Amino acid sequence: MNLHEYQGKSILKSFGVAVQEGVVVDNVEDAVAAAQELTKQTGTSWYVIKAQIHAGGRGKGVVQETGSHGVVLAKGINEVEDKVRGILGGHLVTLQTSDKGKKVNKVLIAQDVYYPGESEVKEFYMSVLLDREKGRNVIVYSTEGGMDIEHVAEHTPELLHREFIDPRVGLQGFQVRKIAFNLGLSGTAFKNMTKFIPALYSAYEGIDASMFEINPLFKTSDDKIIAVDAKVTLDGNGLMRHPDYVAMRDKTEEDPTEVEADEAGLNFVKLDGNVGCMVNGAGLAMATMDIIKLSGGNPANFLDVGGTANAERVEKAFHIILKDPNVKAILVNIFGGIVRCDRVAQGIVDAYKNIGNIPVPIIVRLQGTNAVEAKKLIDDSGLNVHSAVLLQEAADKVKEVLA
Repeated sequence: MNLHEYQGKSILKSFGVAVQEGVVVDNVEDAVAAAQELTKQTGTSWYVIKAQIHAGGRGKGVVQETGSHGVVLAKGINEVEDKVRGILGGHLVTLQTSDKGKKVNKVLIAQDVYYPGESEVKEFYMSVLLDREKGRNVIVYSTEGGMDIEHVAEHTPELLHREFIDPRVGLQGFQVRKIAFNLGLSGTAFKNMTKFIPALYSAYEGIDASMFEINPLFKTSDDKIIAVDAKVTLDGNGLMRHPDYVAMRDKTEEDPTEVEADEAGLNFVKLDGNVGCMVNGAGLAMATMDIIKLSGGNPANFLDVGGTANAERVEKAFHIILKDPNVKAILVNIFGGIVRCDRVAQGIVDAYKNIGNIPVPIIVRLQGTNAVEAKKLIDDSGLNVHSAVLLQEAADKVKEVLA
């Protein structure tokens, strides 16, 4: 589950991580009052206005309706309202959104961190995530923070450093000091960084996150180390341990079809292919997507109906798949272990009749308990449904109907 910047920062702050302070608003009328409150808290007189959407590259992104960037600077309280008006309610297009962009329902009014001081300001990059190949958490960091970290990763990967954490002993002090040293810090900034990193890692572990990304991680002119941005992704499997974070979910940022599927208890991920998939079991779903690709098609979705694929779930799955206008065929691949194949087959027939005219051919492969009876039910239904026994046979039928 992805969080907005302001939500991620609130979590980080609760773990003692120093962050750029800010106030979030969802209407223009509250913007000036929020900026005034921020001035009381921090003393800032300039304000950074940030669009709150689930996408990176906001600083370079453009609001379609106004031409404003997604992150702008208000040089005084008198500019705040106009800057907020240029972002809030518009559709922000970035490199990580579609051409239509994402609607900005909230903006964060944050303190200016580029205030004058005795030392040079610096922008770093830091993230914490799991390296699945090594089976360890890793802190990825670089001296080249800011908006172009993707360019750094592509063209100068040697500037990206990695520190792997042994899960048996956790993050060690020498590792923290090594990171601060590699970032070229000394004195007060070095000390503040050695406080920042353990707090960040504690937050990552404490909330069952799958990724933290701080870009930029900022050294101020008075040597403070603060998170100016925070991209936080929570592990959905750990949310049962954090019911307070579940309330932070913003469904308006998610694909409506995926939200509908989730509410129906279906594991669904929308893709950009032309063959809809309905499968029980994640492993079988992956194999089904592979065989579709090898047969010349492209999977339009990942959809796992689970081990209890009854008629109601099957019908709901059909409805969700058919919402995609790119779908030209549907492959149903069910292995009957706990669930009986004949019950699934009857569910398919009933769903077909309830939905009415399904405009695309359906290929059904049912194997396992009562598979023979299931095939007879499909074949005798008189519907535009093709039955198959082997997975390769099902793939061949997909290729045939797409031709």
